Amino acid sequence: MTHEIILISMAARALGMHPQTLRKYERLGLVRPSRTAGSMRVYSREEIARLRLIKRLVDDLGVNLAGVQQLLLIAEVVDRMRPLMTADGFDRDDRRRRLGRELDRISRLLGH
Repeated sequence: MTHEIILISMAARALGMHPQTLRKYERLGLVRPSRTAGSMRVYSREEIARLRLIKRLVDDLGVNLAGVQQLLLIAEVVDRMRPLMTADGFDRDDRRRRLGRELDRISRLLGH
């Protein structure tokens, strides 16, 4: 399987963003591009999709970057919860405990 190499200039152009914005998002931990041997940023398809989401949250919905960070953290918790919704690999009590812990994480992220 081949991986497409998307450098920062290509990513910025495709997203209609300035490369400096992508660097800022990396500094804030919103994205984590890998690096080449020469330290050039390389964005995966997943990182590009994440950047598109961030751009939509900021540009279309008016969410500030602190809000974007919180929403992305909540989305990660929800992604961890999805497999717990099926019966595979966990008994019911274990699933309930794990779901409870993830819901507690969401509550903490929301300040509740």
